[in-house]
Amino acid sequence: MTLLTVAILGIVSVNVERMGLSATAEAADRTIIAVDGSSTVYPITEAVAEEFQKSNKARVTVGISGTGGGFKKFCAGETVISDASRPIKPTEVEACKKAGIDYIELPVAYDGLAVVVNPKNTWVDKLTVAELKQMWAPEAQGKVTNWNQIRPGFPDEPLHLFGPGVDSGTYDYFTEAVVGQEHASRGGFTASEDDNVLVQGVSTDKSALGFFGFAYYIENADSLKVVPVDDENDANGKGGVAPSVESVATGTYQPLSRPIFIYVSKKAADTRPEVKAFVNFYLDHATSLVKEVGYIPLPGKGYGLVKARFEKGVTGSVFGGHGSKVGVTIEELLSTESK
Repeated sequence: MTLLTVAILGIVSVNVERMGLSATAEAADRTIIAVDGSSTVYPITEAVAEEFQKSNKARVTVGISGTGGGFKKFCAGETVISDASRPIKPTEVEACKKAGIDYIELPVAYDGLAVVVNPKNTWVDKLTVAELKQMWAPEAQGKVTNWNQIRPGFPDEPLHLFGPGVDSGTYDYFTEAVVGQEHASRGGFTASEDDNVLVQGVSTDKSALGFFGFAYYIENADSLKVVPVDDENDANGKGGVAPSVESVATGTYQPLSRPIFIYVSKKAADTRPEVKAFVNFYLDHATSLVKEVGYIPLPGKGYGLVKARFEKGVTGSVFGGHGSKVGVTIEELLSTESK
């Protein structure tokens, strides 16, 4: 055997080895289930992923880009599941359509948006929706800066606001429910996609007020004071109502109760068994895991209806792709759809 033959065989051997490694890498990639999106939904999906991986070879990666950031990745084909704390928006519907991404919308839990202040705040016993709007509306920018501007009797203390970033579905829902227009608010508040940053900000500032998902309040209840909200329409019949498992589940905590979702790529669900297995596992174990991380499970036949939607591969949104909608009952929407 000549040196040239040996060299050629060596090159072929290396190339074959590289091809084998490449094929192995591609196979490994196919077993990664990429999820991204809402920081609110993250604790649920992360808990499900941990349990799923105990008995399945597929690896689930869960990111936190906010609902808007998650949809950008999902509609670009970078993920197969998107966590969302509000329904999909028209611009996101169009982005997915252009990319040929069909999606299945699956409600997974209920959540309440907790309005919180520092425990040293002694003057707030409750706030009305109108007072929250006075703080957060676009026209408050540079004008509403002190607590005594919100209500007579409140002290002459600076008002420091904390809230989710503008890519957050929680921000979108709050602005729709309180201000009356999704994605409309003042600037000049401390924003973060990481709810733990907001918790830290409010818990260390006597003049602070913030909002985020109920589960993050429960996890940090010893360092925060939750504020009952009065919807002023007597829908709850009790004036100010604080978020709780009961008040969110029964719909008496209004207008800051909402469903939260995962969106699943239909192509991935149809062609990747591990994705289908993960979503079925998610829905089969949602009741216990949702409770475990501090959220409120869907009531009654909710998960049965959601699972039926997934099994049928029903694409699109029950909200018509119009984004946040206040005061909806998922069970009623899905029951109507199934008829």
